Amino acid sequence: MIKILDRINVLARKNKAGGLTPAELEERQLLRQQYLGIIRGHVDKSFHAITFLDAQGHDVTPKKLTQEQEQSSVQMNDAV
Repeated sequence: MIKILDRINVLARKNKAGGLTPAELEERQLLRQQYLGIIRGHVDKSFHAITFLDAQGHDVTPKKLTQEQEQSSVQMNDAV
């Protein structure tokens, strides 16, 4: 991810300095999509790790989220 972000920054500086070639514009767009995909993956993974508790400490995680957590757990186990 660091390499992607570094390259995006290089292209941004070059764009400010004098513009990008069509190939560089396409590369920048592809890199941005890859970067956003990585970020979305991190957010999704974090969201699926959440458990909601009430004041008494009882699990009140919505059923839909619990089902999604179970599905992602099964998929991760299948991948291994």
